Amino acid sequence: MARNKVIITCAVTGAIHTPSMSPHLPVTPEEIADAAVGAAQAGAAIVHLHARNPVTGEPDQTPEAFARFLPQIKQRSNCVINLTTGGAPTMSIEERVRPAATFAPEVASLNLGSMNFGLFGMLDRFTDLKHEWERTYLANKDIIFRNTFGQIEHILTTCAGNDTRFEFECYDTAHLYNLKYFFDRGLVKAPLFIQTVFGLQGGIGGHPDDVLHMKRTADRLFGDQYRWSVLGAGRNQFNIAAMSAAMGGNVRVGLEDSLWNGPGVLARSNAEQVTRVRQIIEGLGLSVATPNEAREMLSLKGGHAVNF
Repeated sequence: MARNKVIITCAVTGAIHTPSMSPHLPVTPEEIADAAVGAAQAGAAIVHLHARNPVTGEPDQTPEAFARFLPQIKQRSNCVINLTTGGAPTMSIEERVRPAATFAPEVASLNLGSMNFGLFGMLDRFTDLKHEWERTYLANKDIIFRNTFGQIEHILTTCAGNDTRFEFECYDTAHLYNLKYFFDRGLVKAPLFIQTVFGLQGGIGGHPDDVLHMKRTADRLFGDQYRWSVLGAGRNQFNIAAMSAAMGGNVRVGLEDSLWNGPGVLARSNAEQVTRVRQIIEGLGLSVATPNEAREMLSLKGGHAVNF
């Protein structure tokens, strides 16, 4: 595989932003399916998916909610489908793992440590909220996103028979060491797909030194046994993506991570963000990986082996 191939992941809706923040946030099954296919057409090899209540926009981690859009995406695109096991930080671990356990995707996300999770800063920018749940959810200063060693192992063992591989989401340095614990015990295998997350309240910041520190730590712990990717929240999205691409890494964009396509400018679609990061990648003399190239780079089982 050529060294200059960059995997773009697009996280199309997530569980952080709420519908009142942007009219472009996908909420209904049809919107989520269209957003995923559009992102893939723009150059995303992987689409990372959450589900929502189509009326209120609340995060919905039931397999039934995912079943309303997964077959559509598979029929319309060859992209790699990545299902969340993070769900929302207010959900139980049993709720969070059900979609991945049910549908056996090629990739599932896996959060590697517990953390304070602060969304309350968004209320300074977004004051006109349509749904009562949005204000209650965002204003909560007591959210702990629980990802204990037992819970992480529960997800790994629950999905062990599915041949699903993981996007390991690491929000701080300790999360890399947690991953090393599971790697050393043979519960996860190379090539590891490590998504280092920057700029969320409660995790590591978005300064270039933070990015370099996480990369150096991952290099020391895992050597050539991993593929590196970055996720920059909010205004950090594109500058951190550019750093990663320039350093030989991969990138993640999408309306889960940022609603913006520039200062004060709402992104009109996930595809718009994919197009912009693709321009950055190609401007560096690199090229974007296709879904099949991403499958090869990450040793995935293929879209034929999923349960949807």
